[in-house]
Parts: sequence; C-alpha cells; structure tokens
Amino acid sequence: MDLYMMNCELLATCSALGYLEGDTYHKEPDCLESVKDLIRYLRHEDETRDVRQQLGAAQILQSDLLPILTQHRQDKPLFDAVIRLMVNLTQPALLCFGSVPKEPSLGHHFLQVLTYLQAYKEAFASEKAFGVLSETLYELLQLGWEERQEEDNLLIERILLLVRNILHVPADLDQEKKIDDDASVHDQLLWAIHLSGLDDLLLFLASSPAEQQWSLHVLEIVSLMFRDQNPEQLAGVGQGRLAQERSTDVAELEVLRQREMTEKKTRALQRGNRHSRFGGSYIVQGLKSIGERDLVFHKGLHNLRNYSSDLGKQPRRVPKRRQAARELSTQRRSALNVRLFLRDFCSEFLENCYNRLMGSVKDHLLREKAQQHDETYYMWALAFFMAFNRAASFQPALVSETLSVRTFHFIEQNLTNYYEMMLTDRKEAASWARRMHLALKAYQELLATVNEMDVSPDEAVRESSRIIKNNIFYVMEYRELFLTLFRKFDERCQPRSFLRDLVETTHLFLKMLERFCRSRGNLVVQNKRKKRKKKKKVLDQAIASGNVPRSPGELEAVWPALAEQLQCYAQDPELSVDSMVPFDAASEVPVEEQRAEAMVRIQDCLLAGQAPQALTLLRSAREVWPEGDVFGSQDISPEEEIQLLKQILSAPLPRQEGQEEQGTEEEEEEDEEEELQVVQVSEKEFNFLDYLKRFACSTVVRAYVGLLRSYQRNSAHTNHCVVKMLHRLAHDLKMEALLFQLSVFCIFNRLLSDPAAGAYKELVTFAKYILGKFFALAAVNQKAFVELLFWKNTAVVREMTEGYGSLDGGSSSRRAPTWSPEEEAHLRELYLAHKDVEGQDVVDVILAHLNSASRTRKQIIQHLVRLGLPDSVKDFQRKGTRIVLWTEDQELELQRLFEEFQDSDDVLSNIMKNITAKRSRARIVDKLLALGLVAERRELYKKRRKKLAPSSLPNGEESLKDFSQGDLEEEEHLPEEESDEDEEKGQGSEAEQVQGSSFLSTENLGQSLHQEGFSAPLLWLQNCLIRVANDREEDGCSQAVPLVPLTEENEEAMENKQFQQLLCKLGIRPPASEQETFWRIPAKLSSTQLRRVAASLSQPEEEKKLQPELESKVPGEQGPNEEHRKEHRAQALKALLSARKKKAGLASSEEEETPGGSEQLKAAPKKRQLLDSDEEQEEDEGRNRAPGIQKKKRFQIEDEDEND
Repeated sequence: MDLYMMNCELLATCSALGYLEGDTYHKEPDCLESVKDLIRYLRHEDETRDVRQQLGAAQILQSDLLPILTQHRQDKPLFDAVIRLMVNLTQPALLCFGSVPKEPSLGHHFLQVLTYLQAYKEAFASEKAFGVLSETLYELLQLGWEERQEEDNLLIERILLLVRNILHVPADLDQEKKIDDDASVHDQLLWAIHLSGLDDLLLFLASSPAEQQWSLHVLEIVSLMFRDQNPEQLAGVGQGRLAQERSTDVAELEVLRQREMTEKKTRALQRGNRHSRFGGSYIVQGLKSIGERDLVFHKGLHNLRNYSSDLGKQPRRVPKRRQAARELSTQRRSALNVRLFLRDFCSEFLENCYNRLMGSVKDHLLREKAQQHDETYYMWALAFFMAFNRAASFQPALVSETLSVRTFHFIEQNLTNYYEMMLTDRKEAASWARRMHLALKAYQELLATVNEMDVSPDEAVRESSRIIKNNIFYVMEYRELFLTLFRKFDERCQPRSFLRDLVETTHLFLKMLERFCRSRGNLVVQNKRKKRKKKKKVLDQAIASGNVPRSPGELEAVWPALAEQLQCYAQDPELSVDSMVPFDAASEVPVEEQRAEAMVRIQDCLLAGQAPQALTLLRSAREVWPEGDVFGSQDISPEEEIQLLKQILSAPLPRQEGQEEQGTEEEEEEDEEEELQVVQVSEKEFNFLDYLKRFACSTVVRAYVGLLRSYQRNSAHTNHCVVKMLHRLAHDLKMEALLFQLSVFCIFNRLLSDPAAGAYKELVTFAKYILGKFFALAAVNQKAFVELLFWKNTAVVREMTEGYGSLDGGSSSRRAPTWSPEEEAHLRELYLAHKDVEGQDVVDVILAHLNSASRTRKQIIQHLVRLGLPDSVKDFQRKGTRIVLWTEDQELELQRLFEEFQDSDDVLSNIMKNITAKRSRARIVDKLLALGLVAERRELYKKRRKKLAPSSLPNGEESLKDFSQGDLEEEEHLPEEESDEDEEKGQGSEAEQVQGSSFLSTENLGQSLHQEGFSAPLLWLQNCLIRVANDREEDGCSQAVPLVPLTEENEEAMENKQFQQLLCKLGIRPPASEQETFWRIPAKLSSTQLRRVAASLSQPEEEKKLQPELESKVPGEQGPNEEHRKEHRAQALKALLSARKKKAGLASSEEEETPGGSEQLKAAPKKRQLLDSDEEQEEDEGRNRAPGIQKKKRFQIEDEDEND
C-alpha cells in the first residue's frame, strides 16, 4: 500500500475533525468521536506504523490538532482526547519500533517516522501551544490532593509526557545547518517554554514535597532541555571572557597560523623551474619495486618524500562489526538569550530543587518504583549540576544530597553492572557502553567535587572531603575500577569520548591518591585476595576435627563437665534448631542414608567439648529422621536427652575412611580434590608505586597511545593527562621500554615534524626523552630494534634492560633441569629394560634407579614421550590401576586363592590381601566371572551372621553400634559397580529375612489383626502362600506372583497400614513402580519358606492341624537331612509358642532364654541383611537403655571370625 495515499477511512475520519479558516479553526460536531477513532486506529497499526506515517504525511497535528488545542481549550473532553492523541503521535520512534531496525525496509519506515517527528517539533516551537499547556498545568496544580481527581492526575502526566516527547526528538543537523550562537529548533522550543512559564512550573514540581510522584518526569524533561549544553560554558555566560579562555583562543589561532605558514613554504619549494611534463623519471636505488629491479619514480623529486607503496591501492574495507564506535553526543553553543535563560534555570534549580529532587529520585530507584534504566537520568543530573555548581560559585551545600560515600557506592555499583552487561549482552553492547559512559561522567564529577572541597576556605568542608577520601581510598573496589575499565576497553563499542573521560578521571584519581598518601605518611587500605584451597571429598571427620576416639576412662572423666553444660542449655528455650543442619544437601548420598554420619558428628561435638552444638544437632536430627526414635522420641525430656548424649559419647561408632582404595580407577583419584576459591579480606599498608605498577601493562599503554594518536584534536588537559600517566610509567617506575613500540615512535615522528610542535611543548619533551632512552639502550642491545615490533610486558622490559636470561636466575627452581646426553641414555636403557615387566610400574622403577633426586614422575613421562619411546602420556598409568592383562601364572594364582578362601566369610578381601599383582576389586571380580569360578557377583559378598545375644554394652549402646554399622559397613565393603545390583537382589534378601525372623515378628501382628477382624483376609493370604508353594514344587521354577484381592474385604485389608506392615515382614514385595498395582510374592522365596510363613499366620488352635500338613506337603525332602529338618521345624514352632506366651505375659524368664531361640537364629542364612521389627520395640522397653526412648531392633549378621 502506498503510504502517501491516505486510507479512505482515515481520510474520512480526518475530514470530520473540522477545518481552518484564516486563524480560526471550526470543529465539526463529530470532532471528539473522530479523535477517538484516530486513537483507535493507532492502536491497531501494523509493524510499519502505516497509520502514523499517513497522519504525518497529511500533517494532521500541524493543521488540526494544534489549532484545536489552542482554540478549544474550554471543551474539556475534546481537550483531553487531543492530548492523548498528541502523546501517541509524538512518542519516540525507538518506542514505536522497539529498536533501530536492521532490515532496509523497516529502516526506511523508521527514518520516515523520525522525519515526521522533527516536523512536529518545529510546529510546537511557538509560545501559543506551550502557553495553553502551562495554563492547564497551572490550574491542575492549584487543586489540593483531596480535590484532585484521577482524571486530573492523568492529564498532568499526559502533559508532562507530551513535553518530554517533543523535547526528545533529535535535531536534523543536515536540514537546520545552524552554527554556534544561532537559534536552532531546539533553542526555539526552549525559548517558547520560557515565555510560557512552563519552566517555573517544572521548578515547582521539583521542589514541592506534595508532588514527588512527578519527580522522574521532571528530571527527564530537565535532562532533555540541557541535552546539548556544556555546564562549564553555561556557568560562565554573561560574565565576560576570562583571561584563560582568551589565552586558549590565542594559542589555537597561533597553531593554525603556524601550520598555514608551513604549508605555504612547502608549496613554494615544490614548484619546479620547468613544466611538470618535463620532470623526468628517476631510479630510487635501494628501494625494490614489484620485481627484483629498483623502483622507477615518474614524478618530481619534491614529491619523493610523500612516496608510499600504498599509493593507488584500494583501501581495505573494515567490517562493520570491527569499526570504531561513533560519537553520538554533540555539544553546541546556543543563542545568548537561551543560554542566559538556562543559566538562571540551573541556579534556581540548584538552590531550591536539587537536593529534594535527587533524594526523591534515589528513593524511587532503590524502591524499584521507576522504569528500567531510569537511573541514567539520575547520573546525568548528578554530573551536570555538580559540574555547573563547581564552575559557577562552588557551594557544597547545594549538592550535599549526592556528596556522600553512598553515592560513590551507587555509581560504582551501576558502573560495574553496565560493564558486566556490556561483556555478556553483545547485541546491546553499544547501549550498555553509553550507560557506562554516563556513570563514568558522574563518577568523574564526584571526584572533581571532592577535589575542589580540598581547597575550600571552610575547615568543615575540608574535613568532609578528608572523610570521603579516606573511605574511597580504603575500599579495594574503588581502586581497581579504573584498571578493569582500561583492560576491557573496546573501541568497537566505546567511543573515543569514553576513553578521554576515562583517562581524565584516572589522572584525577591518581593525583588525589598521591597527594593523600603524602599528607598521611602511611595509609592502610583494604585488601581482598582469592585463596585457592583444596578440599577432600571424603574426609575422616574425627581426624579432621582433631577428635580421636578416647578410652572409656577418659570419656568418664570428660562427661561431668559436659553434663553440666548440657543441663544449662537443655532448659534454654532460645536454643535454635534451625542453626545447624544434620545432613549435607550437596552430598550424593541420600538424606535418609546420612543418619550414621549425623551420629558421628554429634559424637565429635561432644569430644570437642561443644555441648550446645551437640544438643542442637541432636534435636535437628530428630526432626529430620523421626522414624524409629533413633535420636529420641518427639516428647523426650531434657534428662533423657542428656542420657542419650552420654550413650552417643561412649558408643564405638564406626567412621568412614579418609580415602578410597588406590586400586580404583584413575579418574576417581583425580576427582578426590576440588578447588574452592575463598575471598580473604585483610588490611595492608598502601604503597603508591606498587599501585602504579598495576598500570604497567600493554593493554593500558595501548589505550593511552590510542588517545595520543589524535593529539591534534585533544584538548590541552587531555594531552597533559596522557603524558602524565606515560611519564609515571617511564620515569617513576623506570619502565621506558614499555613505550619502545613502532606505533608510538610513528606518533613521535609525526609530532616532531608537526609545524605547530611549539604548541605541544610537553609532548615534544616527553617524546625526546623516550627516544633518547631507546637509542641509549640500542647501543648496548642490538635486539631492541626488533623489539619495536611488539607490545611488551614487565618481564620483557626487564629482560631488555638487564639482559636476556636474567629472569632464569629468579625462577630456576620452577623450571625443570635440563637432561644431559648421559642421563638420556640411562633413561632410555632403564625404560627398555623394564617396560615389559608385569606387576610393576616402569616409571617407579626409573625413579628408583635414577641418580638425580630432583626428577619428578611427570618430568620423566614427558621426556620419554619427547624421546619417542612411548606413544603418548596415556601409556603410563598410576600405581595399581588399569592393569588389564592377566598372565597365565596370575590366573592360576587367582584360581588357587579362590579355592583356598571359598568357604570364608569375605572371599574377595582375602584374595586381595594375598594376591601378588595388586589389582582393584572390579578387576578381580571381572576375572573370577570370566574364569567361571563364580556364577554371579552376589556370591562374593561378605557374609555376616545374625547376633541376638544380649550385648555387653550398657544402656542400649548396642543399638547405636548396630544402627551405624548397618549403614556404613555396607558402603565400605561393596564395590561401586555392585551397588546397583544390590537393589535387584533386594528380593532375595527379603526371602532370607523371612526365614530367620518371621516367627518372632509376624506372630504379634497376625494376632492383633485377628483381633481387629482381619481373620478372613489372613486366611486368604495363608491360602495364597500355600498355593504358590505347591505350584513352585510342581513346576520346578518360580516367578513373582501378584496378590490380587477379589473381594471388598480383602481390598480393605490390603489398604490397611498394619496389614501392609505384616506383608513387609513376610517378605512380600510392594508395587515397585507406578506400572505395578498389586503386591507380589517374590520369586526368591522357596516352597519351604512359603509354608513356614503360612504357618506363622495360623491361630494357636490351628497349629496342630497345620503341623501334619506342613510335614505331608514336603514329599521331596528324603535323605540323611530329613531328621535334621524335622528337628528344625519343631524348634521353630517351639519358638513361636514361646513368643506368643511372652506377648500374653505367661512366659517366665527362664523360658525367654531357651536354647531353641538361639538355635533358630543360628540356622538363619549368613547373607547380609537388616531386618526391622516394630513390634519388638515394646519388648525392649524394659531392658537397660535410656527411659522413654524407643529403639528399633535390628538383627544384623556378623562375621564368623568376629564370633570366634
């Protein structure tokens, strides 16, 4: 669609607004509805902003909206609608498009919208339009807050937004072509604001405490008013030209005159006696052309000086992403009357509004009431008005709101944030660089104001300056800020003006710091250092804390003091449980499995004498692991807590080993340590020269040289700042060689040959000083000419001046000693002799036979690879790892050791202790499986026995020991690759658990379920077990069988918690995942075990009936062991009856110790298992342990060696 051809609907709507006859505008009856329709059209415009462009091309704002605004102000609904439409039409193009479009088509539309905005700005440059706005705003501000309606606040905000939008439109320099002291469109707009009195209303809004909600709007408008102004020049308006300004102008004119005279002399010398066509051709000896011949020069000799091999060549195109950033901000001198108005406005603003407005804006920023990036207006106002105050009549009281350490911190924080975002957000790096430039200007002005306070005649002002400088120079971040900005300076994102301000700010900071150090004598500053410390992943906590387990006598001597402390802290209600966490959330071990470690931590606290920490840790652990009351019950009394802590103190808790075995994989050994960075804050005495050495690096020098390259365009102050820093590095630090670079010498050559070199006396003096130092060094070091091609660091500078190789003496201990030919021959001989020997590390053998003790393993490996003997470093392995190849003798030895220790409790450990070639557990297990000596890994698990005999440990210490060992010993003795298989073998362990302890645990549960009315479900469960046992005898194979309840009564029983507890005790597996619904009888339960479990579910009167059935259901059990099996069943039934009598209180103490119970336990398998019995907690309450503490009985199978 052609945007210049207006849409018919838009045309009809605009025609219904009205018409202009002379200077009078006649509105149509549907004018208000037409304005609302235009607002609606703008709301639904496309991405090209077609409606906005058509309205701009039709000049609706100039021909209709402005006349309606000025002539029909009394029609309030129409006036409000016109203001809304104007705010929408004049909003910045960046807000319309989101950003500057990169596509050419959208870029064209963007520029077209910008052109219409500039036309709107020119139309608003009249006193009449701003007079109406100021009158309306004045009437609204006369209303008190209780009289002001919501519509009034909206109209105030829209008027401020309209003024903001008009002032925000950038100037069209190509169209205006205005020079300094001439009134541009922006100046005309400012003058219209002044004549309308709107500037006074802005001052009122900024100073009134009741109008703080408009503070950010006012600050934004003020910043746009002073967009192109220089605060120093603005402060001197109307005071006549100062002598310094006149001398500066005279110097500039003198430079121009000298250059003009030199150019005239050069042109006079270039005129030949004959016509140029008879100039002839010359051969330049010593200068080669494209071929091997000398260059032929076809011009006059006077042009030979300007000859270059690049003449006539196409200049190399620089990619857009590598081009230097362009300057976006321009400064111009407005008309005199406008500058006078702005100067008076600044003075009134500083006296009446600055402190209050800046405080309000800072509060909005900190409370996040402002929009994104609104802090840039705050930083601009800080830099501009503080500079104006410093240049006009310096009064620190007028800017006291922003003259504090908090303001320094706020600016530094934003500057650092912009710097980090510029490095990370590369697409918007230019925008972040502009914001960073604003922050740097604000930081520079803060330093300049503090520096000005030093020479104030008021003692209080000087003291305030000293306090601020003391805080600024003490903190490390303020000192490191400039180094960081120099090292990350990027000319592609940051313009040359940023580098200029950075150099000037650094110069001011160093000057203030140097003066402060001289006045103080010695200065103590903050120092932060990142320290790398290595932390073991698995630590022996007892050794790490220095708490080595002590003898019982020592523990008894320590306990009274601990008990006294515990009694004091146990009654303290302020003892916080949240202060200590009993588990490690970052550990790979699940929280449920960290109970043993928590118990060890409690014991360590007690051994270290930290009673309150131990008590807090105990209570925290009780909340994390309430099951089983291992750490005490929830209603435990303080006395019982103290008694429990005494048991923990004297319990022999097993502890984890500090390191894993060296036979594991090489990657595990490398991952044992991890590096942590800890920031250490300390204080040190400040040395200015040491701080100055931080600037002695190539990145900083290159930035300064880059600014020095444009010395002709720089101001005298900028050139002074550059030369002063380079002089500090060259003279004060004695590092002249940092500037021995070809690009620097090219600048010096251009400077010395400049006709106006007399105006740059400081630069010329410094250039001659550097060149003299270089030629003096080149007389003794001929390589200095080659060093001109490179930028240098301090180490290279030292080598250039003190001699090459001078650094080797200081760091000889760090470098590896050289290998002599004899040592290389000896190394080669040792490697060839021992490389094929199995069971030993060739590098260890070489280390043992080498005469030099300074060689390390790494140096030997690297030199062997350099000699070409092995293929790579990977051929060498650490001790005892990755020995994959097995010789025939080693296989026979492994087979002999397996047959020897096959019947022992821990086959794998015994083999590892006695095998000759040390290997890891995983390698030995894999080899045993490969040789067919074992069928599966579980056959190599460590065997343990149950132990039911009463423990000799007093007060229930057995529970603590069993509890800890049950969690820790399994982790210690199992290989890592077997841990996953333990979960798969869980069904088999359940079967063994049922065989050993179901008679003691299920009887009580079954009886209680019978009493609660679950007799029918129990009978159904018993029949299912017997039926599965019969099927497994007939088929000869077994698989997991689900328990499917078909009746409602059985379904309710399967959902009962106590019934589910019984199923767990019987070894029946719950649903393993969401895909399973029913409980299952594991495949590992044999038919005999199933019948025994079924027998345990019978009522006492049914035992006699069930006994013959059990005997008749085992027809296959014939042979010499039949009598033993019958005796075993009789003992099991006897133990069952004894347990029931004990529950009913009929059994005597002699019956509790019948040998049948111990024999039944001895008959249990020796597999690793851990069985919990909730019912037996009640039985153990009367035994010797802390009162009120229930403990979970654990049957744990110990090694036969330990029983012996």
